[in-house]
Amino acid sequence: MADAEGAKRLTGLLNGIAQSSYYGNADITEELLKSELYPNLPADQFRALLEKMRGLLKSIVSADMDINQIDAFLTAQAKKQGGITTEQAAVIAKFWKNHKRKIRESVVSQSRLENNLKSMNWRIDLKSQSRHTDQENSPVAIVEMEIGKNDKIQHE
Repeated sequence: MADAEGAKRLTGLLNGIAQSSYYGNADITEELLKSELYPNLPADQFRALLEKMRGLLKSIVSADMDINQIDAFLTAQAKKQGGITTEQAAVIAKFWKNHKRKIRESVVSQSRLENNLKSMNWRIDLKSQSRHTDQENSPVAIVEMEIGKNDKIQHE
């Protein structure tokens, strides 16, 4: 894993995991990742690597780790028996730094059960002239909201 090719393959694996797990890309399969990134690795070793990286990424995403947290987490993983190498830790940290915002947005979007507010405009109108004096200066609020769920927008 000390070479640039190994780092490139691991980055590709992490991208594939993110695509299938967080971005909903069903075209990214375990078989595709193995054939494209690790064709010479035995199937059981590839599955172990994939599950290890999937588990690490899941822990990182669920904790929404910042830079300090991920450094501490990956250092602990590198020191653990059967953990990751320091080179793998560097690749994972770089991947998370580059993809944190997009993965977080995807996870938040997928976890919303209710509609959410897309935009809102409002104004207050005041009558300045009327036949009846009791209707003058009575404020009226006008509110326009765009409410949507998963890119579907409803005007309220």
